[in-house]
Amino acid sequence: MTDFLIDKIMTTEELTNNVLLALDEIRPFLKSDGGDITLISIDEDKHVKVRLEGACISCSVNQMTLKAGVETTIKKYAPQIETVVNIM
Repeated sequence: MTDFLIDKIMTTEELTNNVLLALDEIRPFLKSDGGDITLISIDEDKHVKVRLEGACISCSVNQMTLKAGVETTIKKYAPQIETVVNIM
C-alpha cells in the first residue's frame, strides 16, 4: 500500500509541468478579456504564486477568477496544491 501512495506523489518537475498545463487551459479565457497569467513559483510543492496580467490587473472580479477559475483548474491537474495566490 505504501508503494502505491509513493507512486502517486508528483516530482517537482511533474508538478511544474502540470501547473503550466493548467495555466495553458485557462489562458484563452483570460486572453479573451485582455488578460494573461504567468507562473511565478511553486513553494514547498503545494503553494502556487502567479501573476495576473493585462486587463486582469484592474478587473473587479480578478479574485473570483483566481479562486474559481485558476485555482480550480490548477487543482484539477495537481491535486496536491493547497493555495494559489496572485503576486502583484
